[in-house]
Amino acid sequence: MTANPKARIKLDRRTLLIGGGVGAGLVVAWAVWPRTYLPNLTASPGESLYGAWLKIGTDGHVTVAVPQAEMGQGVFTAMPQIVADELGADWKMVGVEPAPLNPLYANPLAAATLFELALGSMPEQLQRTFAARTGLMLTGCSTSIRYFEDQLRHAGAAARVLLCKAAARRWNTDWQACGTANGFVVHGNQRLPFGQLAAEAADEEAPDPVPLRTGDDNRLYGQPLPRLDTPAKVDGSANFAADIRLPNMVYASIRQGPVGTTELVRVDRAAADKIPGMLKVVTTRDWVAAVANNWWAADRAIEAMRPRFKVPDPVINDDSIEEALGKAFDGEGARIAQAGDLAAEFRGAKIIFAEYRVGLALHAALEPMTCTASFADGKLALWLPTQAPGLARRAAALAAGIGEGRVTVHPMMGGGSFGAKLEHDVAAQAALLAKEIGRPVQLTWPRGEDFRHDRYRPAAAGRLSAKLNERGQIAGWLAKIAAPETGRELARRLLGGDPVIAASLALPGNGDPSAIAGATPPYAIANYAIDHHPADYGIPTGYWRGGAHSYTAFFTESFIDELAHVAGIDAVAFRMAMLGQQPRLARCLQTAAQLGGWQGGTPGSGQGVACHSFRGSHIAVMAEAHLTGDRKIQVDRLVAAVDCGRVVNPELVAQQIEGGLIFGMAAALGASTGFTENVADAREIADLALPTLADAPDVTVEIIRSGSDTGGASELAVPAVAPAIANALQAATGVRFRRLPLLSDAE
Repeated sequence: MTANPKARIKLDRRTLLIGGGVGAGLVVAWAVWPRTYLPNLTASPGESLYGAWLKIGTDGHVTVAVPQAEMGQGVFTAMPQIVADELGADWKMVGVEPAPLNPLYANPLAAATLFELALGSMPEQLQRTFAARTGLMLTGCSTSIRYFEDQLRHAGAAARVLLCKAAARRWNTDWQACGTANGFVVHGNQRLPFGQLAAEAADEEAPDPVPLRTGDDNRLYGQPLPRLDTPAKVDGSANFAADIRLPNMVYASIRQGPVGTTELVRVDRAAADKIPGMLKVVTTRDWVAAVANNWWAADRAIEAMRPRFKVPDPVINDDSIEEALGKAFDGEGARIAQAGDLAAEFRGAKIIFAEYRVGLALHAALEPMTCTASFADGKLALWLPTQAPGLARRAAALAAGIGEGRVTVHPMMGGGSFGAKLEHDVAAQAALLAKEIGRPVQLTWPRGEDFRHDRYRPAAAGRLSAKLNERGQIAGWLAKIAAPETGRELARRLLGGDPVIAASLALPGNGDPSAIAGATPPYAIANYAIDHHPADYGIPTGYWRGGAHSYTAFFTESFIDELAHVAGIDAVAFRMAMLGQQPRLARCLQTAAQLGGWQGGTPGSGQGVACHSFRGSHIAVMAEAHLTGDRKIQVDRLVAAVDCGRVVNPELVAQQIEGGLIFGMAAALGASTGFTENVADAREIADLALPTLADAPDVTVEIIRSGSDTGGASELAVPAVAPAIANALQAATGVRFRRLPLLSDAE
């Protein structure tokens, strides 16, 4: 290391301070836990460290530590771009590396969103403290830029100030008269490259507070800069988990039992031994793995063994799921949100009612669950794509029977996730295999296993009721939603017995706010109520791109269209009349309608709209769709207008919106599975009826310029797509489709 440790601590003082007192009911030991944490970013020869976020080399290169998993969403570009902008760096000299596990990089915003039920009773400052002390480095819920932007800006600004101070000493001038641009410190006609100043600048001390850049000159923020990870992905040099190769490494495939309480009862080891390349069979109560000198042999051996598991009880089928959702409505439910006096408004009134259902949705990422593990000298190393490296480390340490401090996690870029790689079963399994075999092992779940043991987006049902007044406006609204308590389940599964979480989950009350997230309409409705009816149908569920918004938006925006039809009002005008207090969303809706050439949703037009507010951002989608002669849905066009506040990189936002539109379209048309005797019916990608390139619609995305705070983008487009398509089909056919995937019912 070439940097002065004292300077590093002072440099990052504002991010090192993890404040917060000890709240009542928390473990007393928290009182003696540290309030500050030191960076553990390492410098290579010729590099100087600048706190926890960046380092600068003598050749002028700038490397930014990114604490978020790159799953294709662009954090390896957007986050360095924020630092580079404040630093005044040359983008061609900027690189990136995954940040090490450290409480400094905890993401309490993602933690509070994912584990809302468990953490919601804590004050915000206590949530931040908990996330830091438990090392919750999390990627998810469109929080990367929303949470880390300020820290990244100050990290870049602090490094800029130190470079200016070092240059000012050489020039014998005031550092505040110096500036930076394109990798140089400048003062009038004088210029010095970052590389020549890096080592001595690291010994300077930054002021508190650090001044941020002002003005629009030489700014990288808001520019469509090229992605830093594109060249390596194009030429094949980017390493994913499946690319890891270690000396003496072997490969493993796995088979787990059906959903429910089950256990392995029989395998045909002799059949496995006949497969060329087969090395060993490893069994536990819950699964069997075949280890071979190549993955194909391992997977063939699993098939040859014909594993048999104890039949779980109760039996889970499509009918049992439907029955559980229906029964969930029998009780009172938990009132999660309300306004006005709905009971009085509904009393004696003519009520309009509709029921909607959505099926289980799979993540179906291109890259299945995979992890490479090496166990030697009592230490474990893991290479895997993970959205929660600390949780993966904890699970692997527990499986291997060692302390977490003896486990090193190497986060890899992921070939998609959509929430799936928050889960860490594969890390625990790979750790156990590596310890058992005594050689490095790369475990990859077969595609069928990835589908059978996905943590699905839950199946859910919505019963919506409303009253229209004499002017055709919504006077009362009731949404009763049956869905599993996925937030509670996620907290129990991922946070694994933490006493604070256990205490939070044990608090009295029922209902799960995260299970009905997004169900409160964005419209001006004086009297409304949102109820959650917990449903338990025995299938593990988890976080899926957009969370509950992916089905609550379908319920809400489909029902809004039905009410507009009853009122005899154009669907866009009907919405606009209720968006007076939501100007950003209203502008999105107007823009999408204008760009799409909205024709009023007249019968035969095949046009539908939907809008949604999500993670501090707003979107409206107009869809054009029709049914083909062989009764297939053809989506011809999708137009989206987006307001996500300040935009770091408009190209990244456009990519995420375009990808989200197609992802949401896939979920509207397929990406689901039924269940037969506790086993998912979908086994291969071909079973999901995903849209192909030939099915792709014409896509238009308009990003509305906004000075509002940065909002989320990676999930934003998903919720509004399905209802927009359903509304378009109603205009095209006169038939209302109330189930996802569309056409999966008998209507």
